[in-house]
Amino acid sequence: MIMSQFEEYCTKFVQAVGNKEGAVSPSIVNSASFAYGTPQIAEGIFEGNVKKPLYSRMGNPTSARLESTMAQMDGGIGAVVTSSGMGAVSLAVMSIVSAGDEIISIGGLFGGTYALFSETLSRFGVQTHFFDVDALQDIEAAINEKTKIIFLESVGNPNMKLPDIQAIIDIANRYGIATMLDNTITPLSIKPLKLGIDIAIYSTTKIISGNASALGGCVVYRAIQDEDKFRSSRYQDLHKIIQKMGKGALIAIAKKRAMRDFGMSANAHASYQTMLGLETLPLRVERITQTVESVVKELDKQGLSINHPALHQHPHHQRYLKDFQNGCGTLFTIDMGSKEKAFEFLNTTKIATLTANIGDSRTLALHMASTIYRDFDEDTMDFLGITPGLIRISIGLENPQDIIKDFLASAR
Repeated sequence: MIMSQFEEYCTKFVQAVGNKEGAVSPSIVNSASFAYGTPQIAEGIFEGNVKKPLYSRMGNPTSARLESTMAQMDGGIGAVVTSSGMGAVSLAVMSIVSAGDEIISIGGLFGGTYALFSETLSRFGVQTHFFDVDALQDIEAAINEKTKIIFLESVGNPNMKLPDIQAIIDIANRYGIATMLDNTITPLSIKPLKLGIDIAIYSTTKIISGNASALGGCVVYRAIQDEDKFRSSRYQDLHKIIQKMGKGALIAIAKKRAMRDFGMSANAHASYQTMLGLETLPLRVERITQTVESVVKELDKQGLSINHPALHQHPHHQRYLKDFQNGCGTLFTIDMGSKEKAFEFLNTTKIATLTANIGDSRTLALHMASTIYRDFDEDTMDFLGITPGLIRISIGLENPQDIIKDFLASAR
């Protein structure tokens, strides 16, 4: 595995988060509101010409520092942090779509995202078409004048399918469609904006924070160019803001068309805790992705039903070797064949913590069909890769041999 790029971020993150003068640790600004001083300054702040805090629902100095570091991580013009990962998905999507618009969603989605698209957005007149990651011809055929977003995850959670990200970007660009990539599972490993994705989405609750102490999300935006898909007639309702705000317009669009009215704002303390997680993110990502490979290969060798692209029998193994050279995150799945066997495994394991979270410093596990996906019908669960005995595993920082030993004992 090629891990050299993680070293670059070891320097970037600790230098960006810490201060060189005064308090080394970032300050937590615990204020809901901010005094403007004069009406002239207040007017400038509300116009967007004066870069000072407006109101904590629209942003906070502590959160602004996290936003700057996240934008630096992905090479974006800026970022907006939110109260949760689903807050980030909602902000990114709701700031662009209107009633009558359509979304193309690719891959086996996280249950919350699938529910947002299939149930909530449909109530407001936004239709979503769902496709397998390899159904490229069907994806292209589904594009019409109402299509506003092509949405995908870097790694299917939990079906572990890998999209051909570049091929999907190429389709979107041919038709001038905005692309959104949920990169929650693969921060640093995949660089969405560098690949050509327009908007990158994160649940920072996961591996970015890394210790289950801070709920949060983040959306990272690229700059708007002079010749840009967002300047086309497809996005006519955004043009007023784009003309006024220029390169940073997508951030203004997110705040004016979503955060201001829906209020999915990050709180200062969570943003502070997330920055502390960022300081060690490169070290944790490198260790965990290496551990995942060694664990899945040994468990597969010992006869367990393991799903991970590092295994040669996985349909996207070659894509993994080519496009995911820095790993594909913390996840893999074990199929125990039945709910009863899965429960037996989970009741026996001493290493895994049973929780709905992923990307923690400790190894986590969850039976999918009885928890996150319990309300989904059989056809939907089949599409998303949810089987009766499926257990999702998120590997942590423990010794890989200890994990292997525990899992083999628990599966007997």
